[in-house]
Amino acid sequence: MYQDSDEWQSWTKIGDPVLHIDLRNWAAVFIIAPLDANTLGKLAHGVCDNLLTCVARAWDNQKPLIFCPAMNTFMWKHPSTEININILKQWGYLEVPPVVKRLACGDEGVGAMAAVDDIVNCVVSKVC
Repeated sequence: MYQDSDEWQSWTKIGDPVLHIDLRNWAAVFIIAPLDANTLGKLAHGVCDNLLTCVARAWDNQKPLIFCPAMNTFMWKHPSTEININILKQWGYLEVPPVVKRLACGDEGVGAMAAVDDIVNCVVSKVC
């Protein structure tokens, strides 16, 4: 498992392997599950300050990127969430929407990550 520190320590000069590029080249599909509100905002606005967001920013859009939002219901219903989701969809990213259930915070409502089976079905069919 890679960590953010691996991204910054893997290269020191031109020609050294760059981890986020190596991962982009290696993967056939990119699944972000769960995608929290913070990372959603970063992705939608091009911020790449950690390994995950660097891979996403360097992603080859000819390959599928599937994201599975998960957050508190009030965060999910915040106007910026819809804007950020729409930006990712405009780029061709595929969403597996959150579901209603008891959330990590204890609230009941929409915002829980979709079931793993639903995510797998999306990956296999590339229709979310």
